[in-house]
Amino acid sequence: MARPRKPLLSRDRIVATASALVDAEGLGAVSTRRLAAELGVSGPSLYNHFRNKDEILDAVADSVSAQVDLSMFDADDVRDWRTALHDYAVSYRAALTAHPHIVPVLAQGPGRRPAGLRVADTVFGAMVRAGWPPVQATHIGALMRYFITGSALGSFARGFVDDETAYDPADYPHLGQAHLLAERQQRVDEGAFETGLRALIDGLAAQYETVRATPKRI
Repeated sequence: MARPRKPLLSRDRIVATASALVDAEGLGAVSTRRLAAELGVSGPSLYNHFRNKDEILDAVADSVSAQVDLSMFDADDVRDWRTALHDYAVSYRAALTAHPHIVPVLAQGPGRRPAGLRVADTVFGAMVRAGWPPVQATHIGALMRYFITGSALGSFARGFVDDETAYDPADYPHLGQAHLLAERQQRVDEGAFETGLRALIDGLAAQYETVRATPKRI
């Protein structure tokens, strides 16, 4: 009877396995030895696809960037730049919060990652088409990345313990309900993100009116 064939080793299999390890155990779980064992191959075979562990983590990060919805920036999409920026931010954060352990790698910027570069290129292009000067379009792309990745790096609500005695009113007179935050983590964190995002976009909208009203230099 023929022995079952092992699936061929590929970049996609390596990235999927590394991504699962990062999601389950964090960045420290990824090593070429561990990956080889998980894939049932010899360690050196990984180097036919990636030069080192950093390249593998780059590919994992890029696979997360590829999950970000960019359709709101399509030329035939009817959403204005404010709504498009909002919907993009919500999609981007959803991708990051689904894979929180890879956020520190993503926060370093796209580097040479194709999907990450497509995100940057698409956002910049959409802002320029909307009428933002290129310099300010660059700033918008940067501030959105700061805001979104920062929100995904940790939970505000989970930063408080669920022990009421930890917040003695004699010391912390305004934290009488802080012990309830952890159990309401999703509602608190998502509410904070939405509040900040709308404030950010409202602020940009006010700047936009000034930009549009300023005569262009010849």
